[in-house]
Amino acid sequence: MQKAAKRAGAVRGRRAARADGPVTTTTVKVRALFPSLAAAEQRVAQIVVDDPAAVAMLTITELAERAATSETTVIRFCRAVGFAGYPELRLTLATEAGRLQGGGAPPRVVGSDISPSDDLAQVVEKIAFADARAVEETAAQLDIGVLEQVVAAAAAAGRIDIYGVGASAFVAADFQQKLHRIGRIAFAWSDVHIALTSAALLGEGDVAFGISHTGTTKDTIDAFAEAGRRGAVTVALTNFPRSPITRVADLVLTTAARETTFRSGAMASRLAQLTVVDCIFVGVAQRTYPETRAALEATYEAVRSRRARPGRPSQPGRAR
Repeated sequence: MQKAAKRAGAVRGRRAARADGPVTTTTVKVRALFPSLAAAEQRVAQIVVDDPAAVAMLTITELAERAATSETTVIRFCRAVGFAGYPELRLTLATEAGRLQGGGAPPRVVGSDISPSDDLAQVVEKIAFADARAVEETAAQLDIGVLEQVVAAAAAAGRIDIYGVGASAFVAADFQQKLHRIGRIAFAWSDVHIALTSAALLGEGDVAFGISHTGTTKDTIDAFAEAGRRGAVTVALTNFPRSPITRVADLVLTTAARETTFRSGAMASRLAQLTVVDCIFVGVAQRTYPETRAALEATYEAVRSRRARPGRPSQPGRAR
């Protein structure tokens, strides 16, 4: 009963936070929901993402014809991404386009993908642009209400488990190291067997984080669900708010990363995840400031002797 009440409260808080949360750009929202849409709706979504300003000028019939689908499908798409109907979608897209135009110079656009023929200068430019956009868009759409609930739960947690595999395992390890440095009891697991056994020992007052860009990684989902069954508060960090991992989460935080041919799931997404992790860490550090400061000072002193002193390096072959 206590666990059920806690989950119900978390869901109510999440819904309220979303209602009062930050306004996000429509294209970011559509990209995040893209995998959960039907095939015909995805064709509509792709047109919206590719040229939102142009869509704002189209009638529903014109958009349906461009997407090779029906007006009914366009309406279903609008509702699937949170709009009452097509007029509301058009108005939102037009407003966002006007806001961008009113902000001065038009947004700089670097190619949407990296091709085998790009030289290294182009590769550097495209990667830097995509990574910066991932961080900016993640911050813009981050639900502050949910973030506050996550920070409060983590700050009060007796123990924190963090699950992630592949590229997400590096983010999990970074998060664990940050929390451990300020005296929080935290563990990061990437092996599913160890993650499951650890999750089975969690309980009320503990927190489990599941980190998965796609939200479909079974190893992470299974350990995450086990932690929830044992009574821990479960927090999912994913790029897709309707992915399978969110179905077993008390709280969901989302990133907004776009991947390209050579960067699928592991580069821009990692930076976006680290952005959210840093926000959680700083929030926890603020709430436990005296303990955090003492822990940071103690750990700094412990490793200070391991740092080389600045100075002119000796040259090979010279007598000393």
